[in-house]
Amino acid sequence: MKYLIVEDELHNAELLKSSVEKYDDTAELLAVLPSIEESVEWLSSHSAPDVIFMDVRLADGLSFEIFKQTKVQSPVIFTTAYDEYALQAFKVYGSAYLLKPIVKEELEEAMEKVTRIKPQFSEDDLGALMEMFRTHQKKYKSRFLLHFRETYKMVQVEDIDYAYLEHKNVYFRLLDGSSVAVPYNLEELEEQLDPQFFFRVNRQYILSINSIDSIHKYFNEKSKIILKRDREAEVIVSRIKMPQFKLWLDR
Repeated sequence: MKYLIVEDELHNAELLKSSVEKYDDTAELLAVLPSIEESVEWLSSHSAPDVIFMDVRLADGLSFEIFKQTKVQSPVIFTTAYDEYALQAFKVYGSAYLLKPIVKEELEEAMEKVTRIKPQFSEDDLGALMEMFRTHQKKYKSRFLLHFRETYKMVQVEDIDYAYLEHKNVYFRLLDGSSVAVPYNLEELEEQLDPQFFFRVNRQYILSINSIDSIHKYFNEKSKIILKRDREAEVIVSRIKMPQFKLWLDR
């Protein structure tokens, strides 16, 4: 078995090499690549190895970028120090992964899995994985202080049903059915609302997980969301957005 290690910490690469050799004493390590740039260059100029062990975070960014810059024709086993929250992304997309520190039984399980998965990822899959890691451990707002008529209104995040765009203005729809104007655009709100509980389904809506009643198939491979407290709202999710939306729902 010929394999490649994409890892920016030499100590971790050595530990992984030792584990692989214990699993298969005939395994041949072709190279240890510490960056996205070097990985892309190597993969573009060499024959595909039997398997690639790839750390998620490298010195120059997330290793998912490698798939965007060159064709990866080998099965990939991701290695990561992240917890179960982030690892749900790999489970959804059928990827093999190893949680650091690597143990023998998990290595054997991952090696068995790569024989069953296809060594390719769609752009939608990669986008969802990158978003999961980009937002991991970030701090988000718990409340908003908003102008309301001639005074101020304190809005707790847990009281927000959804945010929506209407006539170029953005509003919060609250659980009590009222609406209040928000001095942010939807892109800014995406950065402030915790993605564990809020998801931007299209250009007009950011939904709370508790606002969703049901999801139905729509024409052209789109989906339609029925809201619990506003069943007449037309909330459509595109085919391209669905992989990320399903990942969010399945956390």
